[in-house]
Amino acid sequence: MSGLAPRCPVSEESQPGPSLPAMDDTADTAQVIVRPPLAWGLAVIAELALDWLAPLPFLPADLPAGWLGAMVFALALALFAWAIVTVTRVGSNVPTSRPPESGAYRFTRNPIYLGMFLGLIGLAIAFDDLWLLVMLVPFALVIRYGVVAREEAYLERKFGDVYRGYRSRVRRWL
Repeated sequence: MSGLAPRCPVSEESQPGPSLPAMDDTADTAQVIVRPPLAWGLAVIAELALDWLAPLPFLPADLPAGWLGAMVFALALALFAWAIVTVTRVGSNVPTSRPPESGAYRFTRNPIYLGMFLGLIGLAIAFDDLWLLVMLVPFALVIRYGVVAREEAYLERKFGDVYRGYRSRVRRWL
């Protein structure tokens, strides 16, 4: 007998009460199509493959691209960290009583994703690689329609008028 088998199997017919719906029907999540860090990583991996096949520089040779890109990337990391600290202070990545309205969330409803976009731009500049900017387009579309749209619908269901008020005061991006 496998160690994973229950000691006292109980058939569904013998369990009292109504049957429970599938996990996806009851999960308290936005049901996004992909986790954003995974999408970001896939965009970078796709860029690496494209750059290996056909490098595509786009900046003038005399531009200090490394420094400029590093500054944009540092700005992206700072925004990302500020958003994470704000959400952590609220108590979780999905607050239970209201969406965060302090820190970076006073200026944009999606500071983490904005940080991810800026990070790709910073890397594109630092490595003088147009492919990173090209990969920014599908990444941004996936985030906007496969993640943000679903999260916004979820937050409206979860918080109702509180979220609608926040949405009316704070822009989606900047």
